[in-house]
Amino acid sequence: MHAGLEAQGEAPTVNVSSMPLISAAQTDIGLVRTENEDRHLCADDLGLYAVADGIGGLPGGAEAAQLAITTLLKEARLAREAGLAIDLARAFGAANREVIALGQRFAPDTGLGTTLTAALVEQGTVRIASVGDSRAYLFRQGRLRQLTIDDTVEHDVALRRSRGEDVHLDERYRNALTRCIGQPMALEIRVSNYSLQAGDRLLVCSDGITRMLGDHLIARHLGEGRAPAVTLAALVADALAKGGNDNATGVLVDFGGE
Repeated sequence: MHAGLEAQGEAPTVNVSSMPLISAAQTDIGLVRTENEDRHLCADDLGLYAVADGIGGLPGGAEAAQLAITTLLKEARLAREAGLAIDLARAFGAANREVIALGQRFAPDTGLGTTLTAALVEQGTVRIASVGDSRAYLFRQGRLRQLTIDDTVEHDVALRRSRGEDVHLDERYRNALTRCIGQPMALEIRVSNYSLQAGDRLLVCSDGITRMLGDHLIARHLGEGRAPAVTLAALVADALAKGGNDNATGVLVDFGGE
């Protein structure tokens, strides 16, 4: 096993979503970075799964990612204990405020930042919330669908070009984030809902996987139908084989398993 690997094995089959599910999570420091600034959440009892990727260009990326995940989990548990629905937008807002406050103490000159993408599974549906470029995918009947939008310069330029604007893309900044948790301005949180079917696979992952592999290789691994922990191990191993330039983290949930 690679020395930087941390894995969370498959959880027992549970039934949060009106169909059985099996989940697993895994993270790896990669081959280049000196610190793993990714964090993940795999809370089957809540049907809540998430990945946060601390911004490496700022100090305290790992701390920002951990605080975002911790706050998300805390808000979700408080809601459930009060008999309320889990509000991802509200939880993301709380995470943003907490990371801003930490940045003011930890790095007042630059602040802190992290991506945050979460999936909430309830009654045969999944609600996705995201800020940054950690992605959520739905794999169904051999087809991979990206459920999130990358908050990057490259995506913003592509969107503006689609509107007819003549915009230049500086390749040096194509992957730079345009939004993140920890930003002082008003936070734009995208929240969307999707129906689930038996046999679906839900993947939430950091860009240490997506940039190394691309959608076609991710789809190939998901299509092999192996257990979630085995599939994640293969995704991470493939990312390392292709350079391992970043921390690689994923949470995979299978629906309708035995």
